[in-house]
Amino acid sequence: MVDQTLALNELEALARGPATAGNEQATPHALSPQVSNATCQVRFAPSGAVVRVAARACGLPTFPLFFSWLTDLEQLDLSGNRLAVLPENIGDLTRLSCLLLDDNQLVALSDALGKLPDLAWLALDGNQLTRLPPMIGQLIRLARLDLRRNRLASVPACLRGLTGLRDLRLGANRLSSVPEWLWQLTNLKTLDLSENRLSSVSQRIGGLRKLEMLDLGHNGLTALPDALGSLTQLAGYLYLSNNRLAALPESLGNLRQLTYLNATDNQLTALPIRLGDLAGLVELRLSNNQLSALPESLGQLTNLMELHLQKNALRSLPETIGGLKRLRLLNLSDNQLARLPESIGDLTQLSALDLRNNQLTELPGALGNATSLVQLDVRANQLRSLPSSVAELPKLEKLDLRWNKLTGECAWIEQLEQRGCRVLT
Repeated sequence: MVDQTLALNELEALARGPATAGNEQATPHALSPQVSNATCQVRFAPSGAVVRVAARACGLPTFPLFFSWLTDLEQLDLSGNRLAVLPENIGDLTRLSCLLLDDNQLVALSDALGKLPDLAWLALDGNQLTRLPPMIGQLIRLARLDLRRNRLASVPACLRGLTGLRDLRLGANRLSSVPEWLWQLTNLKTLDLSENRLSSVSQRIGGLRKLEMLDLGHNGLTALPDALGSLTQLAGYLYLSNNRLAALPESLGNLRQLTYLNATDNQLTALPIRLGDLAGLVELRLSNNQLSALPESLGQLTNLMELHLQKNALRSLPETIGGLKRLRLLNLSDNQLARLPESIGDLTQLSALDLRNNQLTELPGALGNATSLVQLDVRANQLRSLPSSVAELPKLEKLDLRWNKLTGECAWIEQLEQRGCRVLT
């Protein structure tokens, strides 16, 4: 076992640093070859004062005493250690703006944290916290709070007055409900409530008008409020996966800046008619639902680059799918498709098309117009023949034809193989 005294001595030597320094500089040092991923870095201000210390994964069981002497410290990263408690003298680090304590063994926090007036980022992911001390509510400059992977059964009440919070991460806890006051933190831009036990979300979520990323995935939600459509600044991600949703609200069509929508692993039987209004959408994931049809408006998603629809009950595709001019990846595996529209050939940027495990008896000749195709997978269908236009796909590198009912020989298959395309039959 690594000598902890030696580790602390190493840290102390680095913390003292040079008496003066011409410029702010970083000094990296690995504590011991026996400590996996152990990293210590110290950064000095021009005055020689230590302003940043990172001692990640050093196996520290306690908070080193000498840290409290570094009164000019602005950033302290002790993530990945074995800290169970924080000392009261952490409150002496009054210039701290960033304190990272992820992946330790903290079961409680010191009230002294409330004495850090400049703290803007507090990271506590991956600990064993069941509550937060009330003094946290005094951190009026706190902009980001990471509390993922703890044991919180309720949202700590001390957060109520932290109206400056912009990023709040409460995922992977034990929350069964969310207090109404949470929706009053109207400066939030990122909110993570994933991997909890939520069964509903209040209509008041619509008051978070500055939200850019919202994660509600991996809960027990059966419905979403129409107020979700009021979050018109959602420009990044909306995660709704692994819930029990049977439908999505039509109001989602208001989220015109949204770039990523994930609603996989739900019970969706239909999609909003206004789906096509999501003009900024780049990636759409809807796999493992119960969809039997897609709205005509799908073709209006002209910025879409990835569309994941595997493991649904789709019997057909709208002709408008050809409007997805920027689509690169289309996964339609494990559905009930008997035919494809001719407009599939209009997807001239498509590089990967997965059609395995459907009921296709033929492929449209227009598929040959999808000239960017690199991979075409039609395994486990009911194909008896293939259009010769497939041979005209100039970039095709892999064609999987296994487990079909192909009869006769296709001379052009040999031509594909000769030019380097891998054909599996």
